[in-house]
Amino acid sequence: MSKIKSPGVAGIFYPAGAGELNKYIEEFKYNSKNYYEYKSRAVIVPHAGINYSGRLAYEGLKLLDPELQTLFIFAPAHHVPFQNLCIASYSEWETPFGNLKVNQRINKELNDRFYVGCYNEAFEDEHSIEIQLPFIKSLFEDVSIVPVLVGKSDTNAILKLIKHYWDDKNIGFVISSDLSHFLKDKDAQKMDLMTAEMIESGDVTQFNYKQACGSFGICALTEFAAENKFALIRNGLMNSSVVTGDTSRVVGYGSWFLYEGTTNEFLKKYYSGKILRICREVILGELNRTNYGNLTHLHLPPVFEERIASFVTLEKDNQLRGCIGSILAHRTLKEDLIANAKAAAFRDPRFSPLERSEFENLSIAVSLLSQPESISFASEKDLLEQIEPFKDGLIIKDDVYQAVYLPSVWEQLPDKKDFLSSLKVKAGLSADYFSNTFEAFKFNSEYIK
Repeated sequence: MSKIKSPGVAGIFYPAGAGELNKYIEEFKYNSKNYYEYKSRAVIVPHAGINYSGRLAYEGLKLLDPELQTLFIFAPAHHVPFQNLCIASYSEWETPFGNLKVNQRINKELNDRFYVGCYNEAFEDEHSIEIQLPFIKSLFEDVSIVPVLVGKSDTNAILKLIKHYWDDKNIGFVISSDLSHFLKDKDAQKMDLMTAEMIESGDVTQFNYKQACGSFGICALTEFAAENKFALIRNGLMNSSVVTGDTSRVVGYGSWFLYEGTTNEFLKKYYSGKILRICREVILGELNRTNYGNLTHLHLPPVFEERIASFVTLEKDNQLRGCIGSILAHRTLKEDLIANAKAAAFRDPRFSPLERSEFENLSIAVSLLSQPESISFASEKDLLEQIEPFKDGLIIKDDVYQAVYLPSVWEQLPDKKDFLSSLKVKAGLSADYFSNTFEAFKFNSEYIK
């Protein structure tokens, strides 16, 4: 017998009537930034009332691949305590736009194979799943759902399910979670930014449950992404003060989507033009002594607010004219590009400041660096064996001596030993230098020219 879950928070978290609810949807659609073309199989979205985080939730869910046939929804339980995960026995969930069917085959598998118990009571007045359903119904022509509530659990319970079902390309995943709760605006921004940086770096080892009510789901998807060398790309970060104007006690909201590759690969594929244009406009603005502003006219997507290390390289007549960059990601990509473009053009100590007459013949390239990885080695020969030409960039250091070569330098120095010897000389050491305190780090980069 079909069992339908009637709405528990309609008229509270979102309008109960289809007409009024559709006005919100149309407004979100009209005002949507449409930053990203990519369609994902997994997103993190907030679950507060539609007035508060509805736009961000809608824009996050809109990034899901419309061809997906089933969506898992992992959401925290706020009202009824229980252990681990639970599902419900409903065959359909009612929304103002029509019902969403539950994938009964997967529901049964969760119960039989993964010992996920059925606990309808926990779902009755739970908003964390229900608030997502009208958006999903409005965005998908035909999709089934697998609502899963998370109680006193751990990351592994969710991670195991994501891993098991990931091979089915018809299945997607929604992590429903708000961020910080009831802090002052400045404190909330600080905590939510820390949360964002953990998610975007793929390192949630220090994640605290106070950072997000759906922390287990967030950590599970982040760990899954890190294990597969995928990235979680920022889609938005805000808090309730944007809506209420009250900065004394706010709730944080964030949205990310899973990209099946690295963040730097994503940036190169979709935003090479914007990256180069930032550098060009900054340099030209300095030369003309005009205010290039905060670059809002470029409509930069939220990924440019992520911390990413870059190098800006300038060439004139195929000769190096300046190269300055960051080894470690210590500021937003936008800030890093602005600072490094200025420095490469006007503050590289090897060259005089760029002049206006040189600009038209200037070639600009940008390298986006991965996190450096320490190399453990017993000898120079051992070090050289661990370096891959034309792929690895290299950082060396010993006491006050330090230097870096980008992977692009292999074009001039294709031999490993020559590459390392030249880098030593650049650092102020002799070409044959080696010591017990000598350190090396490798990284890769995405080269945009």
